[in-house]
Amino acid sequence: MAEYDLTKTIIPYLDRHLAFPLLAHLTETVLFPEDQVHAAQYELAKGTNMVDYCVALFEQLYPDQEIPDEFARKRENAVSTNERLEQEAQAVLDVIENPDVAQALRQDKMQNLQYLKDHYNLTLEQINALYHFGQFQYSYGNYSGATDYLYHFRVLSTDNDLNLSALWGKLASDILTGKWDTALEQLNELREIIDSRSPPPSLTASAEGAMLSQLQARTWLLHWSLFVYFNHSQGRTQLLETFLAPSYLNTIQNACPWILRYLATAAVLSRKASAAGGSTSSRVRHSLKEIVKVVQTEEYQYSDPITKFLKELYLEFDFEAAQRELTTAVHVVENDFFLQEFKDDFLDNARYLISEAYCRIHHKIDIADLSERLNLSRDEGEKWIVNLIRETRMGADAKIDLEKNIIEINRPPAPVYQNVIEKTRGLAFRTQAIGAAIEKTVLEKSAQGAAEAQPAVVEGAR
Repeated sequence: MAEYDLTKTIIPYLDRHLAFPLLAHLTETVLFPEDQVHAAQYELAKGTNMVDYCVALFEQLYPDQEIPDEFARKRENAVSTNERLEQEAQAVLDVIENPDVAQALRQDKMQNLQYLKDHYNLTLEQINALYHFGQFQYSYGNYSGATDYLYHFRVLSTDNDLNLSALWGKLASDILTGKWDTALEQLNELREIIDSRSPPPSLTASAEGAMLSQLQARTWLLHWSLFVYFNHSQGRTQLLETFLAPSYLNTIQNACPWILRYLATAAVLSRKASAAGGSTSSRVRHSLKEIVKVVQTEEYQYSDPITKFLKELYLEFDFEAAQRELTTAVHVVENDFFLQEFKDDFLDNARYLISEAYCRIHHKIDIADLSERLNLSRDEGEKWIVNLIRETRMGADAKIDLEKNIIEINRPPAPVYQNVIEKTRGLAFRTQAIGAAIEKTVLEKSAQGAAEAQPAVVEGAR
């Protein structure tokens, strides 16, 4: 299973504090030697102010060596820095936590800054102390404290760059403290900011830099969002909505194809609920078809037992191969930090996918044969299939003959209008994409024409 572990692949796209839970998870598995995992934890921790944690890791790695003096110096420096930053931040908090001040503040940040400067002599530089103290609190592991200070900073600050940095920090803090509802709000706000910073249409060096910066930001957002989407109650549905958006699907294909594991898993986990008539969007209900196409396209870049399971089931229609891949895929899910809690749900939904695909091909199905393909005993398979038909839409088309031990599938022909709907489902999206491409081409030609005309105008002026 070590060959399918993505920890080393994902960590470069995370803040070092977000990487600690992944490494802690590896210590609970047997995928890698424990001393190697502790060494990785130690290297990460050295870049933080969590001195006591570093010392504990050092003692685990080198039990026969004395603790270096550098840790004592680092602890002393951290304490003095903390005291200084706390005094600077507290001076600001004493003002803004005053009930009279809180009542006087408005939505307009510039107006608030002017009010604080006129009445309390608070400057923007002093307000930045909240940011620096929140950042320091985060660096030594006080994530709840960091959340509070960064929140107050973002309420007052007009510095866009620091506000964006504080938003990333607050998202990380909310993730590490398990505040999933708040983290989802921060994630959506961060996504809006990233998506709104569209690069200019002209293909200049600055435009290319802006496009690269946006691609990098989306790549980081995809990785950070895994914490939220696989812990929030509505996370899997939200993941499908976000990751299948054209800009983010393009980011996955170009920058991080291994995210396909989580996209495919979310589709599998959502499939049974969608088939049962759950309150999901059209994008979620039809996500599996789109994901299978992407899996096929990106197979040269990335594949694992989860994506191979979908490929064998929906592209090759090889049920035996799909069954083999599912057996391995369950172990991959069990050992994956983000997916481990969904092992049983994944297996249940995957069995549903096999049953659904099998029933589409056959009109009469031997229950014993289908049970074998689901890796279930005859009695377990019979009970599972009966419950499946009862809970999903298959019940309207299927009848079970327990005497013959078969299932009969009777499907009425699809209405003509339904075929028309299926064929034109993506027409609006394709039209929008073509329109955007034409608009971009026109803007580029206009910019090029203006650039060519400028020398002529200058020459005429001479």
